Amino acid sequence: MSEQQVTYASSGVDINRQDEALRRIKPVVKATRTSGVRSDIGLFGGLFSAQFTESKPILVSSMDGVGTKMKVARLANTWNTVGADLVNHCINDILVQGARPLFFLDYIAAQRLEPEIIESIVTGMANACRNAGCALIGGELAEMPGVYESGEVDVAGTIVGVVDEPDLLPRLDAMQAGDVLLGLPSSGLHTNGYSLARNVCFNVRGLKVTDELPGTGQTVAEALLAVHRSYLTPVMPLVKAHQLVAMAHITGGGLTDNLPRVLPSHLDAAIETGSWQIPPLFRFLMEHGQMPIDDARRSFNLGVGMVLVVPQAHAGPVLKALRESGEAAWVLGELVAGQGRVVYR
Repeated sequence: MSEQQVTYASSGVDINRQDEALRRIKPVVKATRTSGVRSDIGLFGGLFSAQFTESKPILVSSMDGVGTKMKVARLANTWNTVGADLVNHCINDILVQGARPLFFLDYIAAQRLEPEIIESIVTGMANACRNAGCALIGGELAEMPGVYESGEVDVAGTIVGVVDEPDLLPRLDAMQAGDVLLGLPSSGLHTNGYSLARNVCFNVRGLKVTDELPGTGQTVAEALLAVHRSYLTPVMPLVKAHQLVAMAHITGGGLTDNLPRVLPSHLDAAIETGSWQIPPLFRFLMEHGQMPIDDARRSFNLGVGMVLVVPQAHAGPVLKALRESGEAAWVLGELVAGQGRVVYR
């Protein structure tokens, strides 16, 4: 048997595609540079100055992925939102501990790296980073045939931020019965519940991404690919003013599983279910998926993207400040004596 010449390209990995993707994203990444950055893209590690304005700085880090929302992006051939989704999700995760973002690193893996798609994804990341004053200082591109199916792309990222120790949240010892829960609206599914949502839209209802999603006035693609919003701008001033005792980013697990992560063991979060209208997208998914309400509350954010826990004396001024900043905040409930759980009433 004659032996054939085997190369990386013949094995399914084309380094030239990676080089082209890097050429495209370098100026995009460079545009996110902040005063703390000490390196350009291409080094083995990103460099960032450890000189902070905080008097007692504590680093806060988090990482996440976009999950099966990437499959909707592929169906719609729309990639400029998922990068922003990833950055904003991570920003919110460290914001709830009072941290401002410093820098972000991404990981993009695919069956086949397509430079145009990589450029679109990273452009979304870079835009979200610039909006938050955060630097995109590095990342990794991986082409892995045999690991991913044809056309599949996955993204994940890590964020590092800093909080001054006096601003650190949650303040468990300061929380007490009567503290007010303020809700901030989500912009859609954010980055959770997509396996369920795709099943309902595409399998149960047989919709295409270009079809109108009933009750929303949007196409399926527009509704499902709405960007996971960042809460940094309206919320950080409240953190610095010490007007909050806790926050919860409502991601996978919904209100039911996320609020207990910031509660002391002797208090429950009592949610007033009539305080907001569940948006049409979620009502559609619940109706056509025949979902029990308890299931829906753990699968989706149901229109609540962030919850602020505010001392009763500060609740009025905080709510007013949020609304004056353009935030459609509302009183979601209150803390009551309990066992560190969420109760609905």
